[in-house]
Amino acid sequence: MNSVLRRPGYGSWGRARTGSWLRTNWRAPTFVLTPGRLSVEEIDPATDVGQYTFVLDIPPYFQADVVRRRSTTVQLIVDATAMSQAGSGIRYIQNAATQELTNFARGQAPGPEVSLVIRVKYNPNLYESRFSAVTELISNITMLALFLTGAAVIRELEHGTIEHLLVMPLRPVEIMLAKVWATALVVATAATISLLVVVRWVLDVPINGSVPLFVFGELIYLFAVTSLGILLATLARSMPQFALLGMSVYLVMALLSGGTSPLDSMPESLQKAVQFSPTTHFVSFAQAILFRGAGLDVVWRDFAAVAAIGVVLFTLALARFRRTVTEAGS
Repeated sequence: MNSVLRRPGYGSWGRARTGSWLRTNWRAPTFVLTPGRLSVEEIDPATDVGQYTFVLDIPPYFQADVVRRRSTTVQLIVDATAMSQAGSGIRYIQNAATQELTNFARGQAPGPEVSLVIRVKYNPNLYESRFSAVTELISNITMLALFLTGAAVIRELEHGTIEHLLVMPLRPVEIMLAKVWATALVVATAATISLLVVVRWVLDVPINGSVPLFVFGELIYLFAVTSLGILLATLARSMPQFALLGMSVYLVMALLSGGTSPLDSMPESLQKAVQFSPTTHFVSFAQAILFRGAGLDVVWRDFAAVAAIGVVLFTLALARFRRTVTEAGS
């Protein structure tokens, strides 16, 4: 965000007080550039070419009007073509100006000895793409792994090709592992390419953590989700039934994972319940690695939780798959 203060030299308050709160509040990451000064004639040309997004116009004799409690106005000129910046910047400037004017009118000191200044570390200007890109990547990994694995099993049953597998020297666990491994490999490869090419390069989203560590955690998560996909496929009898069942499960997992809405805003009982979902832990360690640069010493608990859930889902899916294969062969 570019910002500028116009005519700050009218009275001692204009020179000292205005410059003080600008230096405190109008700086990175809220505002990218240092505030400048413009004359009246320079305002329109500068905003027309997009050189400045905000222009704060402090009128003459502003300090005298404030001291005498007379009505006065400070004009904020905004380039509304930068919609997201304009919406956030107006609030920042209004809060900063209101606080400083209130302190000055009450005769307080220029500033408190200790002040709390909030800075957004990962995404200073709150660009939506930096959050939504990773969130959508996580969502697509879940959807692809769930539906591709389940669809593979359903198609085997619908077309009768499961009988071909029964005459081969393969056990049900080996058939399941083959489907889990094949789907996980395809989804992991596509997700890694999307992360490096689309997210990092095309969308210019910074990745602060280790990509290999994220891929390792992603493979553990894919083991759990593909097992869930096979389990759901053994509960359905046709592709339409599986699609309805899978979509219901996917939506619940995605919406309650913490990626769309924070877990802290959910009821405490629901927060405990979603800990049994692998997607919740996947979102947790994915954000920790990609956003905050966390290492294995930080995310190993989520890795272990996803692995444990995956083992449980794989065991249940294997039991159902054996039963389904036996019924298909009889």
